Order: sequence, then structure tokens, then C-alpha cells
Amino acid sequence: MVRKTKEEAEKTRKDIIESARRVFHQCGVGRSTLEQIAKAAGVTRGAIYWHFQDKAELFFAMREDVFVPMIARTDALLFSDDFADPLDAIEASLQEFFRVLDDSPVVREVFEIMISRCEYVDEFASVQQEVGKPAYTFLEKIESRYQRAAECGTLRAGLDPLHMARDTWAFTSGLLHLMLGCQKGSDLDRRIPEMISLHMALRHALPC
Repeated sequence: MVRKTKEEAEKTRKDIIESARRVFHQCGVGRSTLEQIAKAAGVTRGAIYWHFQDKAELFFAMREDVFVPMIARTDALLFSDDFADPLDAIEASLQEFFRVLDDSPVVREVFEIMISRCEYVDEFASVQQEVGKPAYTFLEKIESRYQRAAECGTLRAGLDPLHMARDTWAFTSGLLHLMLGCQKGSDLDRRIPEMISLHMALRHALPC
């Protein structure tokens, strides 16, 4: 009986998160209310407060549902021993990130919510720094891989690992914003794999 209750509670929590994502995406985070989310989930407002302290905590839960598995997938490639060249690992990780973003409507919705449907003011003013942490963590990770490429001799001579990491960080952020600003299936979507490959090719050491 206890196990069934826990399973039901977990299902309710997931239903609330999924409903919040749909409401946030349709109405924008600032204009969304817990009443709207409760109605969409088929639960009471009290049920939401049983699982989440407030709308901000629900927002983070929605984000984590997508971010945790996605980061696990991209990190598995970024730090994989299958790549002799760390630059190839960076490219594989970037390709996987944008492939998942293109293939999964849920992932795309969450990124659209975070980037264009949430105003970080009022109750969300204090969460903006927390929202940006994964981006800075990504910068640190790719810097370590560029540093390793420099040590291995696969990074083009004269290129600084930190500068290259920042450049890839900005490239990825810009590409993400452009992709989300276009209709799915656009010409940009189709060209993203090639753009990533060209971006990374410019960093490889020149043949002797």
C-alpha cells in the first residue's frame, strides 16, 4: 500500500511538471498561475504545494527533468575515451546536444521557455544566476578538453585553449538562440551539423 502511494505521488509530481511546461510554453512563465497549472494537471492547487514550494521551484524541476539526462548524454561523449582527439569529443558532444534539441519537442519547449518565455523579474529575479550556471559549467568543461587537445598537439598551434573555449561557448549559445528563433525543420536546422563540423575543423592542428 505504501509503495502504491509513493508511485501515485511520483506520477502526480510528473503530471504537474508536464502540465507546467505546457502552460509556461503557451502563456509565458510570468503570466502562468498555479491555478492554471493545477487545472491542466487535473489536481488541486494544494497538490502542487505538496510537491513544490512555489512556481520558481516548479520551474527548476521542469528544467532539471530535461537538463539532467541531456547533460549526462553530452558529457558521456565529451569525456569519452573512445576519442583519441579531444576536439573530436567536443564536436560529438555538440552534435548530440543539437540532435536531441531537434528530435525532442519536450527538450525544445523547455529551452524556448527558458530563453524567450520567462522574464527574470519579481519572484524570478533571484533565480537568473542559478539558471545560467549550466552554461558556465559547460564553458569550464570544454576549456578542459581544449587544454587537453593542446597538450596532445591536436589543437592548432597558436590557439589559446581558454579563448577557443569561450569562442565555442559563444558559438553554441548563438546557434541555440538562432535555432529556437526559427521554425522546426528550417534550413538552419538542416545545416547545424555542418556548421558545427566547420567550427571545429578550424581548430585542428594543420598537417605537417
